[in-house]
Amino acid sequence: MKKAILQVALDLLDLPRALQIAHEAVLGGADWIEAGTPLIKSEGMNAIRALRSRFPDSVIVADMKVADTGALEVEMAAKAGADIVCILADADDSVIEEAVRSAKKYGVRLMADLINVPDPQARAGQLESMGIDIVCAHVGIDQQMTGKKSLELLRQLSANTRVQLAVAGGIDAGDAGDAVSSGADIVIVGGWIVRSADVTASAKKIRQGMDTPSGCKPVKQSADEEIRSLFMQVSAPNVTDAMHRKGAMTGILSISGNVRIAGKAVTVQTVAGDWAKPVEAIDVAERGDILVINNDGGVHIAPWGELATLSCVQKGVAGVVIDGAVRDVDEIRALKYPVFAKAVVPNAGEPKGLGEINCEIQCCGQNVMPGDWIVGDESGVVVVPARQAMEIARRAVEVWKTEQRIREEIRRGSTLSQVAELVKWEKK
Repeated sequence: MKKAILQVALDLLDLPRALQIAHEAVLGGADWIEAGTPLIKSEGMNAIRALRSRFPDSVIVADMKVADTGALEVEMAAKAGADIVCILADADDSVIEEAVRSAKKYGVRLMADLINVPDPQARAGQLESMGIDIVCAHVGIDQQMTGKKSLELLRQLSANTRVQLAVAGGIDAGDAGDAVSSGADIVIVGGWIVRSADVTASAKKIRQGMDTPSGCKPVKQSADEEIRSLFMQVSAPNVTDAMHRKGAMTGILSISGNVRIAGKAVTVQTVAGDWAKPVEAIDVAERGDILVINNDGGVHIAPWGELATLSCVQKGVAGVVIDGAVRDVDEIRALKYPVFAKAVVPNAGEPKGLGEINCEIQCCGQNVMPGDWIVGDESGVVVVPARQAMEIARRAVEVWKTEQRIREEIRRGSTLSQVAELVKWEKK
């Protein structure tokens, strides 16, 4: 069987960084190098020229995402040194036809990207008949964040597609072998390689997965299991970055220091020092849930202590967040149990039974609904609305990946300002 091709997608903004990352990816086994759409928009055709000059023996792919003026844009990329030009599959037929004529004239191949096409299978057949060389099963980044997967589209296309078939969008080392087994001739990987601290090692891992597919399908997780797993990979700052600096509670600290939580909220409304509803909520909560308590702003009387914490441990409740005070912190810290609160005070209240469980509350400046996702660590606590949880969890992982590469470049002697090219990208 012919060896599948690994294409690395340089979806970056800055050419010097892209060239260095491309070099490391080629060392790891990348066959084709793609000037990603962000790089082309940022650096223009110079990005393609620079890649051609730096990698004279590699196949250079220009992800132009052509939607109009097919002949002109294909000519531009071809003259700059591209071997393959990417066009949008949902472009008008006249654009496709012009692009095909131009590609033949300049001796390049065309890859059609099926992103957002309503009927990918039907369109793939039409593109083949029009002269497209490669069809790409692609679910875009924003769609991936909502849980859609490129491999599912690939499997739909593989049985009836005769031209080369590529797959792109969220592919990692765990997916690489599955992609090849599912019919991919070309596996396109972006973030998992280019955002890695060790690009060469990540490319090698993808290459190994492609060359030796196990045939074993990963165990399917429920949506909640996947969300929790993703949130536990990242930090609270990653999550609020993914939410565009929203969702963070204010004035709250981790009582037990370096602990982490990610789970669905069981909300509690009580009044200062009334610990009845907070303790009753332990019995309502399911394993893995997090109690989020509005103590009505009181920090002089604690509605929470060591015995309630021990009950949570026994029940499997993942953590507690209190807009108020907590006591018995020595015992809570000894348990290493995640409790987040505004203050520490020895005074205990009384179990009067005022308040409500699983209602909308305000906690440390954030609205919290039952079932919202709570993510916390030593940096603080973030609230993620339930309907956005899968998307935000996936976006937070992308933030974390980006930081891995930036951290590595700083270790190599750069600075954050230099890596981000702050002066270049300042608002003019």
